[in-house]
Amino acid sequence: MTLDSKTFQDKVATLRNRFNSALRNYHLSDQPNYLYDPIRYVLKGEGKRLRPILVYLVGSVYNADDSDLINAGLAAELLHNFTLVHDDIMDQDEFRHGQLTIHKKWDESTAILAGDGIYAIAQLFITEVKINQLHAVKAFNKATLFVCEGQAYDKEFEHNHSITLDNYLLMIEKKTGWLIGLCAELGGILGNQDLKTIDQLHRYGLNLGNAFQIQDDIFEIFSDDKAMGKSLGSDIVSGKQTILSILARAADPDGWDKTWNKIQKLNLSGSIDYLRSYLVDLDVLDEASQLAKQYIEAAKRDLTIIPVKKRVWLECFTEVVLNRKK
Repeated sequence: MTLDSKTFQDKVATLRNRFNSALRNYHLSDQPNYLYDPIRYVLKGEGKRLRPILVYLVGSVYNADDSDLINAGLAAELLHNFTLVHDDIMDQDEFRHGQLTIHKKWDESTAILAGDGIYAIAQLFITEVKINQLHAVKAFNKATLFVCEGQAYDKEFEHNHSITLDNYLLMIEKKTGWLIGLCAELGGILGNQDLKTIDQLHRYGLNLGNAFQIQDDIFEIFSDDKAMGKSLGSDIVSGKQTILSILARAADPDGWDKTWNKIQKLNLSGSIDYLRSYLVDLDVLDEASQLAKQYIEAAKRDLTIIPVKKRVWLECFTEVVLNRKK
């Protein structure tokens, strides 16, 4: 069985609208404004909603309860947004989802508290699920801790030019892969599946998430601000270890050192232009893209635990991640 592109796009759009509506209509107290105005600002922001959509698509395979899937999907999306609010402070990013980050629109203290509030709301949603509630909550909290570990590695690795590809892959598995793995896992938990199935669903999401982060590292240099809805180039320029910097350093140590010294003297726009040219000439862009494809292929193999006729939506979802442009 195959799906035409429009059918899948319509399905995704319908789910995205459901999750957007639930977030925007979630009742928040009027006071104190210091807490709730920034939270409303985040909940009304635009996002791809890939994580809650993944929860729903996996759970639907196993006929999970609709309200459980909505609540779990909202919890996963809010966990994601909580990490973004705090990450933006740590990285001093100015834009997210096409609008000013909270710490830029307000200040850092406001953003810290808003992030905490968003995480508390996420907990309220995940505890609303009815099927295997304890299992779902434990998986949710384990993922939260691993995401924090990934962010810790990300900060520890800054300006450390001894970081290897294996170090990087561990970091992105924790920081990005595990949360997307959680989304697939939750679909299995709420669908009342056995542990073997749930574990393989988690691996599917983990591989998908690793590909997603590698793509983000590529887009950070080879996309544009408008497409991504956030500032570009800041990660490498600020000394973060990305797939592009690690592969370039491994392939051309002396050349990378010269490039690194050069971009420190340029403005952000000039740094991106210089990096694009250098990385293309070194064939690093193609190498990074191939690594992302390898993770996508691994994710596809993980989907074989689902009968062929039932995994068509997830196969389409996987292709969307592979071919995304932002």
